[in-house]
Amino acid sequence: MYGKAFAPEYQGALTTLSVNSSLTDVLDAGNRQLREAEEAGQQGEVARSGLAVAEAHRRLGQVGDAERAWKASYRAAREAGDTAARAWALWSGGTLARQSGSFPLARRLLRLAADLGEQGGDVVVRGYSLAGLAETGRIQGDYEDVARLHEQLLAEARRRGEARHTVWALEGIAQIHRNTGRYDSAYELFEEAAGIAAGAEDRRGHAWALRGLADVVSVRDKDVERALELLSEAESTCREMKLSSALAYNHKMRGNVLYRAERYTEARDMYEEALAEFRAMSEPRGECLSRLGLAKAQARLGCDRSVTAAELADLGREMERIGLRHAREMVARAQDEFGMVMEGAR
Repeated sequence: MYGKAFAPEYQGALTTLSVNSSLTDVLDAGNRQLREAEEAGQQGEVARSGLAVAEAHRRLGQVGDAERAWKASYRAAREAGDTAARAWALWSGGTLARQSGSFPLARRLLRLAADLGEQGGDVVVRGYSLAGLAETGRIQGDYEDVARLHEQLLAEARRRGEARHTVWALEGIAQIHRNTGRYDSAYELFEEAAGIAAGAEDRRGHAWALRGLADVVSVRDKDVERALELLSEAESTCREMKLSSALAYNHKMRGNVLYRAERYTEARDMYEEALAEFRAMSEPRGECLSRLGLAKAQARLGCDRSVTAAELADLGREMERIGLRHAREMVARAQDEFGMVMEGAR
C-alpha cells in the first residue's frame, strides 16, 4: 500500500537526497547547489535548493541560519514567479516559527503556504502546510479544534499512499489520545506508525513513533526497561541522522520515564541534558518541558520548597505567555503534586 518514503522538501537538483540523508550531508549538498544556481542566475533553483538548506538548519537547531535561508528562498521564488516554491518557503518559515514558540506567526505563515500551495497546484505543500497548522494546534492543546483536521489529513495521506505523511498523522492523533488518557488506542496508533515507517524506510518517523511507544509503555504498563530500550533504539537513529530536536525530546522523555520509576537522580541528569540541548537550539517549548521535569526531580531530591514553588510559578507564566495550554495544565498538576497553590487560586 505504501511506497518508500521520500522527502518532497528536497527539490530541483536535490531530489536524489534520501529522507534518511544525514542533515549535515543535506546541508553540504544544498549549499553547493545553491552556489551553483546563484552563479547561473537560476532563481527557481536558488529557491528550491535554499529550501533544503533552510530545513537542514532548522532540524539542526540553527535557528538564525534557518530563518535567513527560508526568507532568501522565498525571495528567489517570488523573483522566479514560482508560486509553489513560495509556498514551500513559507511552510519552512512557519515550521521554524512553531519550533521557536512563535505560534501566531506559525499559523499565519502556514495558512499562507496552504493557500499558495492550492493556487500553485502543489497538493503536497498544501497538505504539509495544513499538517503544520494541525500540529501547531495540537502542541498548544487545542485538541478538539485539530483532531478532525488530523483525521482528514490521515485519510488524504492513506489515499495517496504517502507513507511519511501517514506516519506523521498517525503520530499526531496518537499523541492526542495519549494526552487525553486513551492509552490503548494511542499505543495502537504509535505501533501502526512505527510499522509503516519501518516498511517505508522512514527512519525519522520511526524514531518519533518509538518515542511515543516508550511513553505509553512507561505510563500504562509501568515497564521501565522496555521504555528505555525503545528510547535507546530511537536515540541511535537521531544521532546517526543528526536530528538535534528529536534527540533532545528523546532525552526529555527518558527523564520522564526515569521520574515515573522514582529514579530521581537519573531523571534529573537527563532533564539537565535535554534542557541544555533545547537552549542551544532556542526551542522554548522543549526548554519549558525540561525545566518542569527538572524542577520536579529536584523537589523529590530535597530542593528547598520555596525554590520549587518559584520555579513552577515562573514556568506557569512562561507557558501562558507562549500559549502552551496543555503544558500549563502540567504545571498546575505539578503544583498540586507538591501541595502548592496555583497563582491566582486564592
